[in-house]
Amino acid sequence: MIGGVFSIHSKISELTLSFTETPPRLTCSSVNLREFRFAQTMIFAISEINQNTLLLPNISVGYRIYDNCGSTLSSMRAAMALMNGEELTGGPRCSGQSAVHAIIGESESSSTIVLTRTIGPFKIPVISHSATCECLSSREDFPSFFRTIASDLYQSRALAHLVKHFGWSWVGTVNSDSDYGNNGMAIFLAAAKEEGVCVEYTEKFHRAQPEKLMKVVEVIQQSTARVIVAFMAHVEMNNLLEQMSLHNITGRQFIGVEAWITADSLVTPSSFSVLGGSLGFAVQKANVSGLNDFLIRGFWDRECPVGKNVVPTEFCKNNHDLIKFKDYDDDVSELRYSSNIYKALYAVAFSLHKELHCSGSQGCDTTRKITPWQVVESLKQVNFSIKNGEQVWFDSTGAAVARYEVVNWQRGPDGSVHFKPVGYYDASLPMGQKFLLKTEDIVWPGEKEEANTPPVSVCSTSCNPGTHKVLQKGKPVCCYDCVPCAEGEINNSTDAIGCNKCPEEYWSNRRKDKCVLKIVEFLSFTDAMSQILVFFTLFGIVLTVAVAALFLHNKDTPLVKANNSELSFLLLFSLTLCFLCSLTFIGRPSHWSCMLRHTAFGITFVLCISCVLGKTIVVLMAFRATLPGSNVMKWFGPVQQRLSVLAFTLIQVLICVLWLTINPPFPFKNMEHYKEKIILECALGSPVGFWAVLGYIGLLAMLCFVLAFLGRNLPDNFNEAKFITFSMLIFCAVWITFIPAYVSSPGKFTVAVEIFAILASSYGILFCIFAPKCFILVFKPELNTKKHLMGKG
Repeated sequence: MIGGVFSIHSKISELTLSFTETPPRLTCSSVNLREFRFAQTMIFAISEINQNTLLLPNISVGYRIYDNCGSTLSSMRAAMALMNGEELTGGPRCSGQSAVHAIIGESESSSTIVLTRTIGPFKIPVISHSATCECLSSREDFPSFFRTIASDLYQSRALAHLVKHFGWSWVGTVNSDSDYGNNGMAIFLAAAKEEGVCVEYTEKFHRAQPEKLMKVVEVIQQSTARVIVAFMAHVEMNNLLEQMSLHNITGRQFIGVEAWITADSLVTPSSFSVLGGSLGFAVQKANVSGLNDFLIRGFWDRECPVGKNVVPTEFCKNNHDLIKFKDYDDDVSELRYSSNIYKALYAVAFSLHKELHCSGSQGCDTTRKITPWQVVESLKQVNFSIKNGEQVWFDSTGAAVARYEVVNWQRGPDGSVHFKPVGYYDASLPMGQKFLLKTEDIVWPGEKEEANTPPVSVCSTSCNPGTHKVLQKGKPVCCYDCVPCAEGEINNSTDAIGCNKCPEEYWSNRRKDKCVLKIVEFLSFTDAMSQILVFFTLFGIVLTVAVAALFLHNKDTPLVKANNSELSFLLLFSLTLCFLCSLTFIGRPSHWSCMLRHTAFGITFVLCISCVLGKTIVVLMAFRATLPGSNVMKWFGPVQQRLSVLAFTLIQVLICVLWLTINPPFPFKNMEHYKEKIILECALGSPVGFWAVLGYIGLLAMLCFVLAFLGRNLPDNFNEAKFITFSMLIFCAVWITFIPAYVSSPGKFTVAVEIFAILASSYGILFCIFAPKCFILVFKPELNTKKHLMGKG
């Protein structure tokens, strides 16, 4: 004897909980056609087993089927009735060793838990065809429970994978406030977190809690998530559907579970506006040969035969509300759980066949007394194939292998709703092959244009390359702001949590998605500023050469002779070198150019100042020599003048040699001043060497200025000292202002300031010392006489 418990009616209008009454009175309403089909399938399978001569050959299998009307209390009544051997009808009791050897049912997890715990002490195996709660996998709590459907552990993880597949990172969840809904949702939330999916809200309600249902509807209406994962039994889903239709809440993408995604009871004229485009996992269809014909004709011919002198059966007399479905067959093609019931009954039959030591020739040992617990142990090892070739066995938790079909709510050409398969999930396949979707076959919620595009459900849109995510305070990780990468940092991926710093010689482009080489900046000859400086350099050289040519042409005149022509020509030569050395500061710095520019500058300027200093001393000595009895000029004649210039210059040469030997200047990539470009410049090497060179030049210039200043009161007709004073004044002013300008000028402007200082001081010496003399030589030749120079003209 095998028992069965199904919710053939979904509402109890009258219930008398009297366990002494046989059969117990139960008045129900609202037929659940799907559950009625389950009962029919059980009858079909048992009839087929009884007709099979190879399976339990001399044993007849009977059944007792109870309708619990969707009530937990009624499930307890049914369980106790089955354990006590009470009959559903008043017919004769079958003889046997136990009231029932197994129970098929129930459809919902909560009712199954009640049923299993109620008959737990009797160790009667319970095999469910659709109770998927993972909580039932505990062998410790439910040692005699089996199921021909996989637990929600697989379905919940598959739901999270499905949500992640379409990029829905912002979802809402609603579940039945039951063992089924709470356990399934808990697994989904954990899996969703691992997949990086955020949940805007998590709501639940029980079918008997209308006030909580209204709160759920309000939350959905106000939410921003466009995707709703509904882990509910079909009864709660029907309640939610009614309220959402009433409040005209449409355009949401529902993700469903096997309990409701293919439930015909949800298909109403207004339901498609809410559930159209829904995706979910359904139990795979399995074609059981002969079942459809039995459901449509065979069952009714057996229970409610038509003809003269035919006495109506108890079934036809007591179930008028079911007889109206006699010619109804629209749902038969969509039956999915029927194969699970079929497999459950065959699993029991094969277990009994083994325990009764059945054989084809000798039949079964009817003297053996089989206890329900023996059936439980046998079910753990059962492995058989049904008619379509599908292999059936139970895993260590008593569950079947997880195989689901991904279905999509679509409307057919005739306006009817179809549950179209668009993919599958098979846990038995290798990793990477478990999940397959035909995205192009999916119809999405919304009007025709929207139905071709998957909905977008995110808290924040994706951050493009060049930006990174910054979490919004107090919100889930899926809610963030897209902040541009900082200067010098890039990100070339979408939704990055940070930016990467570019290598030292690279910088971020304008879009901050790529590192590009930094611009290398130096004072090149192609720069407009360089060209201006080169012009003034060449112009200074031309002027210097012109002055030298003029002096050479007038070398025998009193003016040129009186101005110490030898030192004047040496001074003009050194000025030419000073102008030329400014060119070494222009162009790409190299190891040699860096050493040349500073040493050439230092040596040529010392040579220039030494000449000026020599001229100043000569002027002062010359006027000292005019005093009676003075022979000072013999101590500073032409030889001493040359030696003084040479000695002063050699000291600078020695400083430069030490500088170049110890720590010479070198080309340096300056990346500190500007982050976005590289300043290619000459590092000083030894700052002491650089400032020693400049200090020595400044020392000579100050000495020259002091001596010239002392000679400022010489006769006006011989104003060499006065001109030297002005030239040194300009020289010192230029180089004193050079220091702060040099330190504060950025990049290539530092070099430009140095060139400007060289040119300005060179021009100052050239004009102050030689311009008055050139004026006389060219425009006032009559003043170029010895008498005039001596102040006697």
